[in-house]
Amino acid sequence: MENLRARLKFGNKEEDVKLRKRRSLLYSKEDQSPLNDGVLRARVVVFSVVFRLINCLLVQSSFVPDEYWQSVEVSHRMVFSYGYLTWEWKAGIRGFLYPLFFAFLYKILHLMNYDSVLLLIWLPRISQALLAAFADVKFFFLVQTLENREVAKWAFFCQMCSWFTWFCCTRTLTNSAETSITCLALFYFPLPGSRSHSRKYLALVALAVIIRPTALIVWFPLIVYHFWHEDNKLRLITHNYIPIGTLAVAVSTAIDCLFYEKWTLVQWNFVKFNIIHSVADFYGSHPWHWYFTQGFAVVIGPHLPFFLHGCALASRRYKILLAAVVWTIVVYSLLPHKEFRFIYPVLPFCMVFCGTSLAHLKAWRRAAAAFLLVANLVPALYTGLVHQRGALDVMNHVQALCDASNVSAHLQPDVLFLMPCHSTPFYSHVHCPLKMRFLECPPDLGEEGYFEEAKRFFDDPVLWLRTSFPHKSSLPTHLVLFDVLKKEISVFLQENNFVRTAEIFHTHFPEGRVGGSIFIYERH
Repeated sequence: MENLRARLKFGNKEEDVKLRKRRSLLYSKEDQSPLNDGVLRARVVVFSVVFRLINCLLVQSSFVPDEYWQSVEVSHRMVFSYGYLTWEWKAGIRGFLYPLFFAFLYKILHLMNYDSVLLLIWLPRISQALLAAFADVKFFFLVQTLENREVAKWAFFCQMCSWFTWFCCTRTLTNSAETSITCLALFYFPLPGSRSHSRKYLALVALAVIIRPTALIVWFPLIVYHFWHEDNKLRLITHNYIPIGTLAVAVSTAIDCLFYEKWTLVQWNFVKFNIIHSVADFYGSHPWHWYFTQGFAVVIGPHLPFFLHGCALASRRYKILLAAVVWTIVVYSLLPHKEFRFIYPVLPFCMVFCGTSLAHLKAWRRAAAAFLLVANLVPALYTGLVHQRGALDVMNHVQALCDASNVSAHLQPDVLFLMPCHSTPFYSHVHCPLKMRFLECPPDLGEEGYFEEAKRFFDDPVLWLRTSFPHKSSLPTHLVLFDVLKKEISVFLQENNFVRTAEIFHTHFPEGRVGGSIFIYERH
């Protein structure tokens, strides 16, 4: 029986054995390192925190609507009793745990009377940055435990200079939280030679699944690997899997039922709508090979050749990490709706292989590091500071209307966003009960009388405007639109005395209904 078990194990026994380090100063130089007195740990912590805070401040652009509409917008409504809930919250496919954390921060600010719009915008981002920094620290010490300080240093370098991590990790996206928690869980995962702690890693995995149910896709092969190599499988199930899973579902369900005010099992609703009924396809679909031919290459960026090189060099115990990467990409490839951020959680796994590659490069190491730094710096700064920044900048202009509404009680501002739905943040970035409206675009859930407002508008903008506002008295005071729409509604603007008061840069790469600039029109 023992022989059969030995044959079924992955890798060979020699690779799985972690040799005990000598304590004698005569034999070990590494034990004389600053790690023993905590200096190295302090340096890594301080550097990670400072780096991610700078990262947070230098990301001033928008990525996807979910970073506002599925997090801070919901939190704002929870605390201040006004804000917009998208169709997902009405259908019960989103969990309240993630926005509850930001709602807790908002409540503290509110009680202290410090709930300024600036703090409401930046405090959730800063908290996300600190979580990312904590994950970076754990990542460094994980690789050092598995390998040595040299490999850990280069893996950490790869992690910190990744342009996509820079672009995403400080955003209030469930994908960002999922990735950071996945990195923390990996620190406690029972890889050969690691400081494994089954309960801690499983608790973190459960948290990631509560925040975003698709986190289970990433962790499925790793959990199977753990189960296969566990000596006492029954104890693992009864003392870890069942208690942690039950507690996670119970806490998640209790929170969701409390805020939905009815019985709601979010995880089931998420699977039912997005996978069984394919509602996610409403927001676009890509060919099955998209992640292999485009998606993964963009996410890993300039690290790609080093990742491939590292895969060839890595020992057998890291094959499970590679298997998790491949598995995740394959599973997501089977789903029609694809986005770059969906495979973001496997990026830290890839950085282990990139670090292995750089550590083995001797003559070309400095040149390779310089290449990675420069090649990632350009897209990181451009996407963070330039590309798609107009969606946030325009909200500063809208927020200024709050002062006007306080001064004049006779003419209350009324803002209409004539843009693809959810193009900008909403009340979370205005923080006053300003009258605002946007073109809605919920998917068809089989309800009677369904129509997509945004589609009707873009089919014939002038007809929609004249039908929706038959009298001048019903017109909004301000219109917000992309420059590509101006020509189509210019007649309506002139007829109703709308004057352009602001032009805000948005992107150098306009596409479809999304223009390069955003215009604000005011009615005179």
